[in-house]
Amino acid sequence: MVSSRLVIERSHHRQTLGRLLARSPVVAILGARQVGKTTLARRFVKQRRGPSTLFDLERAADLARLEDPELALGSSRGIVVLDEIQRRPDLFPALRVLSDRPRTPARFLVLGSASPELLRQSSESLAGRIAYHELPGFSLDEVSSRNAERLWLRGGFPRSYLARSNADSLAWRQDFVRTFLERDVPQLGITIAAGTLERFWSMLAHYHAQVWNGSEFARSFGVSHHAIGRYLDVLRATFMVRVLRPWAANLRKRQVKSPKVYIRDSGLLHCLLDIGSMRELERHPKLGASWEGFIVETLIHLLGARPEQCYFWATHTGAELDLLIVHGPRRLGFEVKRTSAPRLTPSMRSALHDLELSRLDVVHAGPDTFPLARGVRAVSAERLLSDVSPLPSGATRRR
Repeated sequence: MVSSRLVIERSHHRQTLGRLLARSPVVAILGARQVGKTTLARRFVKQRRGPSTLFDLERAADLARLEDPELALGSSRGIVVLDEIQRRPDLFPALRVLSDRPRTPARFLVLGSASPELLRQSSESLAGRIAYHELPGFSLDEVSSRNAERLWLRGGFPRSYLARSNADSLAWRQDFVRTFLERDVPQLGITIAAGTLERFWSMLAHYHAQVWNGSEFARSFGVSHHAIGRYLDVLRATFMVRVLRPWAANLRKRQVKSPKVYIRDSGLLHCLLDIGSMRELERHPKLGASWEGFIVETLIHLLGARPEQCYFWATHTGAELDLLIVHGPRRLGFEVKRTSAPRLTPSMRSALHDLELSRLDVVHAGPDTFPLARGVRAVSAERLLSDVSPLPSGATRRR
């Protein structure tokens, strides 16, 4: 069991920030509230030599200092951290002016919980000057495979994962959901009632890992299909939900064209389903779907895949693939099976052939990794860290 006092060093993320700041005058760390953005920024600044300045835009004193942003920031040197940037998106034009100065005397690290408006304004104001880094919760490579069960149950939010007990962890997540809906969402300029969004989010948890059916949700809520789509967009933009797009191959087969939806953090999924222990999880009808979502998120992180590289595939005749990663000419397929004895199925053969996969991995709950057929292997979930290799590094997301 991991001690609740343990400090988990997020060295990979700090190294990434260093590379991004070396070539971009502004770097945005985006992620859900309470995921560790401020802690990461403080540790990053602390390990670097040279001056630094931190502005917390939730503090009245720091907001007062930034009444004239060009004056307040113009004399800064080294690294300038602007925390909770979504509270002052009007700072982006000033950052554009400051980042264009000769020799770039200061570089800016901006932290925020994403919203469509925040991303739009930052992209328009800082085109060609800003790089983005998404910070998720703790991942398997940060906590090690021996703590995979704890990570799956509690999720990756630091305070949830490091809580003294499962009961304390669940209580923290319940408080997080309430605060997110009642305070954080309105602060992003979103006007959906907290009760409505909570009901939608809870219902979505029961459809976790299923193909999206907006019409069914709309009938349940008694609202339009467009309103339901807006609810989903809010949870996607705030990193609560992953919407996995369908891959449309040039085939004669009828293919599923709706996306697949996951609650991104397994701990929040279990909170919404009122699951507080492994005993309860193992007896819950969403056990397999929960494990699928956990493995899909883990694979995307370990591979270093960008959202636009991630898909699922399914046909109306039953062939399907849980995760398809498209990296240039390579197509990597992943099936997730909560079994200790995976086998090659007609669906897998169809995916391998129809999608022209470079490789198909079947991630399973058994202890060993072994070949199933040519181009297909069974990969143990316990061995993901050693048996799944990151994608070759490509261009960083930049706008």
